[in-house]
Amino acid sequence: MMEILIVEDEQQQRELVKSIIEQNSDHQCQLAESAEAAIRLLEQRRFDLVLSDWKLNGADGLYLLEQVKINYPHTSFVLMTAYGSISHAVASMRSGADDYLAKPFEKEPLLFALAKLENARLLTEENNQLKQQVVVRESLGNIIGGSAKMQTLYQQIDKVSNTDITVLIHGESGTGKELVAQALHKRSERADKKYLVVNCSAIPETLAETELFGAEKGAYTGASQQKIGKIEAADGGTLFLDEVAELPASIQAKLLRFLQEGTIMRVGSTEEITVDVRVIAASHKSLSDEVDGGRFREDLFYRLNIIPLSVPPLRDRLDDLPELLDHFCLKYAKRHQRKPLVFSKSAMQSLYQHTWPGNIRELGNLIERLSVMNDNQPVTEQDLPFNQTVKSSELLVELPAGGINWDDYEKSILQQALKQSRNNKSKAAKLLGLNYKAFLYRLDKHQISSSD
Repeated sequence: MMEILIVEDEQQQRELVKSIIEQNSDHQCQLAESAEAAIRLLEQRRFDLVLSDWKLNGADGLYLLEQVKINYPHTSFVLMTAYGSISHAVASMRSGADDYLAKPFEKEPLLFALAKLENARLLTEENNQLKQQVVVRESLGNIIGGSAKMQTLYQQIDKVSNTDITVLIHGESGTGKELVAQALHKRSERADKKYLVVNCSAIPETLAETELFGAEKGAYTGASQQKIGKIEAADGGTLFLDEVAELPASIQAKLLRFLQEGTIMRVGSTEEITVDVRVIAASHKSLSDEVDGGRFREDLFYRLNIIPLSVPPLRDRLDDLPELLDHFCLKYAKRHQRKPLVFSKSAMQSLYQHTWPGNIRELGNLIERLSVMNDNQPVTEQDLPFNQTVKSSELLVELPAGGINWDDYEKSILQQALKQSRNNKSKAAKLLGLNYKAFLYRLDKHQISSSD
């Protein structure tokens, strides 16, 4: 449906044109008796098309065409000219008219001209939307995928990126939360400023305050010089707090005050410093569950969760698997000077059937390993690690006739791995063949601490 402005100085004629259009289409028409009246209507509302006679009382249709093209370039324009006025038709097309109609005209030519213009407008709008999607995708860095869930995420990123609003990114380990944070920064007005990352799970509790807020010289033993914290260092830019759920309770209170007041105080100082930092936080844990368990401040959760973004796990966006495979295969073929991998049909079926607990990170690591170890042969189902049978008799466990409680068994194995590694979580994860974050996830699931 189009909004059409009909400009004709003969009342009977303009009423006739309106009647033809509205009786034979869904288009809505407004009427004007002169170019001057048309210009006033154009100033008040948006029209998709101006349908104007050439000869008008006062300024003519060519003048109106020129004014529309200057001030309303997205509005289509059709000039109606007296039959045989070829010079008028040529002049109108040279001045930018989309079409012309020779008067007197029948119903069919008029409706045909309108149909052409409507189709052209729809194609233009669709093309603009596609161009906008390309622009958004190109600005999202290494985020790969065009599935419905990812399109929703792209739209959300596009809406909030160019603001200073605080964003909380949810998602399992390996889904690409940091890539989303980077995209938010790159698409913001802070893109040319600093982007700093703090992995909250990797900071010892005793150093967390200094790491974030800084410290004055002599504030503690060994503080031989002033230290600038990450918040102050990111002034003017963006600070990404990864695994924010791991922040100690004492630091949570200080972070809340910074988010509310926009000021910080270095350890050992009494002077408040005003900083301008956009905060983006992320966690693989449910912060609302952490609040319920008393491990995270409720007021801080609400302050961080102004805009929640959810990054879907790979198992929920398997439509993106071919595109992700192409990306990683080309990336690691180039890095390790190999030919890009080719997957057999059975291997592809296995990839689709796998649950991908490690998400995109697991897929990337798999493709890199296969790129190095594969001998330029198609990858088969047997080449995939999750299809290989464990042959070592040391790892075989005979299932009791009465079965087992899996949660208790998994908790026991995790505790044994910690004990054997002397509470070194990285070594314990390797003992169990898990990546570090997957191991931490399971510790959290069973509420196991390294001191247990």
